[in-house]
Amino acid sequence: MVKRRYHTKPNTSKRCGMMTAETPPAWNIFKQIFAEHWDGFKRVHPRYNKPYYDGLVDKMLGCGDPEKMGYIEYRCLHCGEGTHRVAMSCKSSLCLRCAKVYVDNWVSQVSRMLHEGVIYRHIVLTVPAMLRQTFYQQSKAVLSPFMRCGVQCLDDFSSRVSGKPLKGGYIVVLQTHGRNGQYNPHLHIIATSGGWAQQARQWVHLDYLPYSMLRKKWQWHLLTMLRQTVKTQEMKRLVDACYTRYREGFVTNVHKGDVPSRYQSLATYLAKYVVSPPISVRRIDRYDGQRVTYHYRSHKSEQVERETVDVSIFIGRMIQHVFPKGFQRIRYYGVQATKTFAKLKGLIQEALAKVQGIVKGAIKIMAPLTYRQRYQQSTGRDPLRCPRCQREMGVWRIWHPTYGLIYNELKTIERGTYASQAPRAAPTGSSGRTVWPGSGGISLSLPGLR
Repeated sequence: MVKRRYHTKPNTSKRCGMMTAETPPAWNIFKQIFAEHWDGFKRVHPRYNKPYYDGLVDKMLGCGDPEKMGYIEYRCLHCGEGTHRVAMSCKSSLCLRCAKVYVDNWVSQVSRMLHEGVIYRHIVLTVPAMLRQTFYQQSKAVLSPFMRCGVQCLDDFSSRVSGKPLKGGYIVVLQTHGRNGQYNPHLHIIATSGGWAQQARQWVHLDYLPYSMLRKKWQWHLLTMLRQTVKTQEMKRLVDACYTRYREGFVTNVHKGDVPSRYQSLATYLAKYVVSPPISVRRIDRYDGQRVTYHYRSHKSEQVERETVDVSIFIGRMIQHVFPKGFQRIRYYGVQATKTFAKLKGLIQEALAKVQGIVKGAIKIMAPLTYRQRYQQSTGRDPLRCPRCQREMGVWRIWHPTYGLIYNELKTIERGTYASQAPRAAPTGSSGRTVWPGSGGISLSLPGLR
């Protein structure tokens, strides 16, 4: 049996918008792997030997450490006994703990972008194995066209099925990893089941979707995009080989039936598939200093399988899914596009009302959880409630490693400006509060800190 190796636990743990206390051992293993082997990995793989990746790793390693990331300290301003320090989060795309909050915030955002009364489907557009290396090597060139290609394919498909030009709505999420962490680019799309017919000014719902046609359409659009984007002889050879090998088209998965009718929230249902990180800390079973063992549920066998790989392979499987700086892996198209959404929302609702097409209760708005709510869900305890007098604690000190001491309540009291502070939010009050400095400085908005 391989003995597990851990670092000393830091003072903070489960990331809830910010960090809380007590870190699970698996998280320490993930950080330990990168702390011990990142420098060696970079030397072997110069593609990742860049300041951008170094910064992501450094932030991830420091996540949850108040001395490295900064902190907000709360203190009971009534009895002076209760204190609670919250470490600021790193928000690194490599950080598995920050990914949890990213997923929750995405659910909240998407639930507000769905048109009430419109049926949505979960569609997955895949890439065959023989093209994945090309996607990895040419990621900067092909990933954005890849996302647009999926939208063009679905608009073409819907228009062909309906017999009239339709403009659908699509929330497209680019995912580059399979369940075992290997590079497997594919698109998860929240797609309207139908589209807006501009000439007829009506919403056209599609009950029947011929999946065989969708497979062929996706094959044609994807290969056409690759041939136009990567203009090499090798790409032409691969395209021809794909048409020969995949005569039935490329694999597409369309969730059968109306997703909202089976699930309380479409966004919540999709979150675990769409914006989840390459691996969760719970799936890391063992690390002996040189090899990592983790488990996953196989698509083929539908059973839990375990894989043991060299530590450099494990790091490569994690870091290869980090997108270039500024790349937006979640994009909105058609009637879901930000500029179009508000403009067409009223027209779609009016058109649906004429044919009594409103589906009541199909969409549930999911409010984002605050740090305080996440902590309570995780531990069952209110972190901002004084354990001695049971009153609500207030912000006492805010410190940032770059900007230093941003706010100090004690200095405010000493200056005699305590009474001028903005009212503190009640436990069930507004979504946040603004801290105003006693003299000079700038105001600091603390959304969600209640």
